[in-house]
Parts: sequence; C-alpha cells; structure tokens
Amino acid sequence: MLWSRIQQAMFCTLVLSTPALAAPVLLDNIKGYGFDDNRQLVEFSSLVFDDESGKILARGDNSLAASYPKASKINAQGKTLLPGLIDGHGHVLGLGQNLSQVDLRQSSSEAQAVAQVAAFAKTQPQAQWILGRGWNQVLWPTQQFPSTQLLDEAVKDKPVWLTRVDGHAGWANSKALALAGIDKNSIDPPGGQIQRDANGNPTGVLIDNAMLLLEKQIPQQNDAEREAALKAAFAHLLSLGITSVHDAGIDEANLLAYQKLASEKQLPLRIYAMLSATDPKLESWLKAGPMDDAADYLDVKSVKIYGDGALGSRGAALLADYSDKKGERGLLLTQPDKLTAVMKLTIDAGFQANVHAIGDYANQLVLDRFELLTKPEQREARRHRIEHAQIVAPKDIPRFATLQVLPSMQPTHATSDKNMAGDRLGVARLRGAYAWRSFVDQGSRIVGGSDFPVELANPFHGLHAAVTRQDQQNQPVGGWLPEQKLNITEALRSFTVDAAFGAYQEKAMGSLQPGMWADFILLDRDPVKGPAEQIWQTQVQQTYVAGKLLYQRP
Repeated sequence: MLWSRIQQAMFCTLVLSTPALAAPVLLDNIKGYGFDDNRQLVEFSSLVFDDESGKILARGDNSLAASYPKASKINAQGKTLLPGLIDGHGHVLGLGQNLSQVDLRQSSSEAQAVAQVAAFAKTQPQAQWILGRGWNQVLWPTQQFPSTQLLDEAVKDKPVWLTRVDGHAGWANSKALALAGIDKNSIDPPGGQIQRDANGNPTGVLIDNAMLLLEKQIPQQNDAEREAALKAAFAHLLSLGITSVHDAGIDEANLLAYQKLASEKQLPLRIYAMLSATDPKLESWLKAGPMDDAADYLDVKSVKIYGDGALGSRGAALLADYSDKKGERGLLLTQPDKLTAVMKLTIDAGFQANVHAIGDYANQLVLDRFELLTKPEQREARRHRIEHAQIVAPKDIPRFATLQVLPSMQPTHATSDKNMAGDRLGVARLRGAYAWRSFVDQGSRIVGGSDFPVELANPFHGLHAAVTRQDQQNQPVGGWLPEQKLNITEALRSFTVDAAFGAYQEKAMGSLQPGMWADFILLDRDPVKGPAEQIWQTQVQQTYVAGKLLYQRP
C-alpha cells in the first residue's frame, strides 16, 4: 500500500513547474489557520502571496480582495488551509530506499515475514542482496527475536538483511553472516551486540553497532540510484503535506546529492540537514562552518550525534535494568568520553548539537554534557536538541527548560510502543516516558516529527497520536498515559512554528505570517475543529511550496 501511494504521487501528481501566474495571487474562500508572534492560533479566510518571490503578502478576511484588485484569484471552495507541515526528524534517503525493499511492517509472525521475503526475492532475480525493513518481533505471537533458520530455508543463494522497524537491529541469513565474517568467535563491538544461541553461535540478529559489521558488505548505491531514491521520497512527502524535513543524520554522499539537487533547483521541498557525527568528514565540515541558504531549501547548521539504541531492541540505555530482562540496561552507541568530545567539537564550531537519546540514562548523560559545555548566556540562541527524549527520569525533565534544550519528539512512537513499553520499563518509569504534556507545561517547545521510515511519514498520524494518545483503532479507550495528551493547537505548533524554531527558521516558515514563505496545504477536512479521532484520516488535496503548486491529489 505504501508503494502504491508513493508511486501514484511520483508519477501522477508531482508538479515541479507550473504556468507562471501574474503576481500577486489571492486565495479566498478558505478556512485558514496560522499563528501569530505569540504562537497563538489565528483564523483567516483569505491569503495573498507573491507568485514571483514565493512570499506571503497578507492574510485576513474577504476585504483583502479590495486591496489587491489585480490579483489572480483562486477559489478554494471552503477547504481548510494549514501551514506546510514540518517533519522535525526523518530520514529522507532511507524513505526513498525503502521503495526498492520488502516492507515487513505488517508481518504478523516470523514465518509470515519470511514468506514475504521469499516472494519478494523471486521478483528480484538481478539483485545481489535481498533487503527489507519493518519487522517488529513485539507484534509477533512469540515476541522473540527471529533467527537464520527460516530465512536460510527461504533464500539460500543470496544474502538477506532485514532491518528492524526502529533501525536499531537487523536480521540476516547465514549467507549474509558468512560474507561479513560473523561467527561464534566474533566479538561484540562497543555499542553493539551479536545475538547468540545457547551454544554461542550467532542467531542472525545484530543490534546497533554490530549491524555495521554486516552493512559494510552491502554494495553502496551509485549517484543515480541515490538521486532517484531522494526524488521518490520528495514526491511522497509532498503528497502528505510535508514541505520541510529535518533530515536526521546524512553522510557525505547524501550531502553531495542534496547540494547537486539544490544547485540545479531540483529540491521541491526544504531540507534542514543534520550532518552525521560518524562521518569521517565531520571535522572538515565543522571547520567550513554552517551552510545557510537564503531561499531555505538546503540549510546545514546541525550535527546528529548518536547516544544510545532503541527501546524495542532493548538498546535504549537505562539507569536500571529492563523490567523484562534482568541484567540488561541497553547500549551506548557513543561512549561517554567520545560523546563529550563530539558534542564539544560541534558546539565550539557554532553548530547545533542534536543528540539521539531514548533511554533515561542516555538522556541524563546528554543533559549533563549540555550543562557542562554550554554557557548560560548562549543556551537560548543555540537551541541544542535531544532527538526522541523518549524515556526521561522525571527529575531530569525540568532540566530541558533550565538548559533550554529542545525535545525533538515523535508522537507515533508512543502509540506504536504502547504494547511493549510497560513491559520494558515497568509502571514507575512510564511517568517520564513520551511525556509531551510535561514538556509543554514547563514551556519547552517540542519539535514534532515521525522518524520516518521507522514510522509512516504521514504527519496527521502524529497529530492524531499527540491529541488522543490512541492508535488508529482508537485504542485504548481514553488514551494511553492520557495525562500526557496535547490539545490540537499545541500538537499543530510542534509540526509547524515550533519545528521551524528548532531549525532557526521561525521567521521564514511555520506560521503563515506576511513576509514568510508561501508554504501551505489544502485539506479535505478540518483537523483543528473536527473530531479528534478522525485527524489521522485527513487527506491533503494540494501542497504549495513558495507559492508553487507541487502536489495535487488526483
């Protein structure tokens, strides 16, 4: 289903150029929502933008038409209009690459996942490797990690590598393990774990940094394949109303691809790129300084630093043992001394430090370092971030406000994790888990996102999860940890003006004020005043970036 939607968006509805319209343009008969300087929601029925500059000229009621008598007019027929939505944490290349891989998101058991892989392999006779993503053993009857056995029976002649839904574990067949030289004598790398059976033999599951032992054997995409994957992702994101993405961790090849597309004016949406802290080029990038695009299509001012793993694979670093596995406390992908050094290098170079931290121990480590490395008078301007801030010790939540560190959070993680988070953490630790309300009430601005392709990229799924704390079957009744719900205005801020703030872009996008980019979307319903349980069903009818229509629903 995901492929068919993206394919339709790619080939049917992405418009990279439109006939020139006489500036200005008056869009009227809309149910428009934006924000004012105080981040308060405002409503308007008319929007005027300059087609040539791509900037908003005015917003207001029907009287605006008299002030722009020569404007081209577009009747929106009463549709709801929102600012273009910003995904504050996604992986664009990963999303595009998923289109050529088997999607295991809906697999209901290990056997069913293997059957999908076998069927997919038959359609890929030229492929050197069979790749996939999306399995989640927590949703299977056994709730146990898979092994090589069934994969080996299904695909004997090619290596198979299947990434877990969270991207923090992978599942290989024996051929892939052999190519990587992983056997009984292999040593776990720092920040990684090779799952083993009772005899010490690898089971086929590799966690966090152990994944790198295998992934370096997979042939790299060439430039043309990488560019095609990016363009596929762009089309899909525009079809969902996403006009800007904070790309969470790009390597040198990805950056070069973005720079090429930007120079050719082939970036149809806005990219706020985080440089990967693990890339060998990091120090030279930092010495060159931040990249600031006046047109805001490619801004590079931040570094993605890797703290711990993920909760589902028990890689999130915790202060105490996992409740469902005594003796396990997760993994640090970057050891404490190295974490300090990389954060200091980033901060001293004038870049924003965006650190992945899911477990309460990882969050505490990162907060300690922000306290050590940032001067109080610099904190407000620097806007450093913790990516995910998923499980935080309650006593550490106020430190986000004190240190002026932004929580960058993904609402659908809570509704995806609700079936296993209690098992992993126990009741007491849930008080600081997925704690959106606690953050908002203390004045923290949440940078909202999805973490696609870990989750689906649809931002209306995130808005729905933030407001209801329920899945799309509206379960559980009343919401999971309902005391942490946001209202729709707060949730919408996190995907617009507050996400823009998290990229130093609140003066350019996110609230649809005059002088900002004319990035906006038209919808089939009103998610602000409509039933909360239906927010996730919202469909984007049109997407505009800088006043240009780039997506129109068939």
